[in-house]
Amino acid sequence: MKAARRRFNPFTALGPGLITGAADDDPSGIATYSQAGAQFGLHMLWTMVLTYPFMAVFQSICARIGRVTGRGLAANIKLAFPRSVVTIVVVLLLIANTLNIAADVTAMGEAAQLVFGGSRHIFTFGLALVSLLLQVFVPYHRYVRFLKWLTLALFAYVAVAFTVNVPWSEVLHRTFVPEFTVDRDAATLVVAVFGTTISPYLFFWQSSEEVEEIENHRGAHALTDDPAEAPAELARIGVDTYGGMLYSNAIAFFIMLSTAVTLHAAGATGIQTAAQAANALRPLAGDRAFALFALGIIATGLLALPILAGSAAYALSEAFGWNEGLERTFTEARGFYGVIGAAFSAGIALDFSSIDPIKALFWTAVVNGVIAVPLMFIIMLLASRASIMGQFVVARGQRWLGWVATGIMALVSVTMFVLS
Repeated sequence: MKAARRRFNPFTALGPGLITGAADDDPSGIATYSQAGAQFGLHMLWTMVLTYPFMAVFQSICARIGRVTGRGLAANIKLAFPRSVVTIVVVLLLIANTLNIAADVTAMGEAAQLVFGGSRHIFTFGLALVSLLLQVFVPYHRYVRFLKWLTLALFAYVAVAFTVNVPWSEVLHRTFVPEFTVDRDAATLVVAVFGTTISPYLFFWQSSEEVEEIENHRGAHALTDDPAEAPAELARIGVDTYGGMLYSNAIAFFIMLSTAVTLHAAGATGIQTAAQAANALRPLAGDRAFALFALGIIATGLLALPILAGSAAYALSEAFGWNEGLERTFTEARGFYGVIGAAFSAGIALDFSSIDPIKALFWTAVVNGVIAVPLMFIIMLLASRASIMGQFVVARGQRWLGWVATGIMALVSVTMFVLS
């Protein structure tokens, strides 16, 4: 007897898109958004409104590719393009994600040290080890529930904004009527915000998680194999992705807002890390705001680390044809978990080295800039090919918005290299 198909339920639709969006507000992202608020006050809030539709449409397209084909991004790229293309992309992704892991675990260790005292390195190692063990030994269908609960930690940044005095009428005005001097510092930060918000590792993760969703639900199939599932599944992806990215950008908005009305207002404009932002809040906004901000860094790091390591593992495993998936045991997917372990080990090693985490973040942005535009170009080609997507090629509106997003990211990447 054939298993009943899942019906669209807006109350249970949130899954891969919500987790992906929340993971975009990782400690590295928090550092960038905090820097934007501290340096420019309310004048960068508009970036969260502008980036939302581009981020949402691209993640939706990536999710659609995974759900329609039953394959992750790397597997589809390998199918449609020369092997050298996917090899270059996944190697660069692995480098960028490892640097990002290093920056994130460092920020988590610093935040834990601020709250609890003790050694930063011990906290860094312990938190990274906990995250690694959860990925290896907890099956996906259970682990994903843990990740969903962790997304609630981001409300800490909304709470911070409501512990301080906020000029809401001015906030509304600056959000939709931006006013700032276009100079090198402003342009550099806008580039950083775009690069942090629209990141290649999120493309790979959400596409692969849609494949996990197929494999872990009875009666679910790739839409090219069972088109009758399409109405419910594409509706779910729409709610999940657009809702998840809205949540992500709203949290980033509140991070900028809280640092703007506290740090910028007090002249503390030299913030470079998330931990610095948390520590600077203590004398200005009180212990409660400080604790919320610092504990939020730790929680969002625990959310982002598996996505950073997992996206690289999915991509590399798909490129080389290894067994992959967080639902599989270690013995069933040694290569997949080996990549996750190697990424974590390298990230922890970089934290114990003399490498400046700020420089690590810079090089992460550079590598992501190298990957982002050609990868977005490739994704748009994949999503438009009937040979890959069958009757579910990307809709005209999404195709138009996706190409606009690609063009904007191209401009952002060129600007980044010129300014660098």
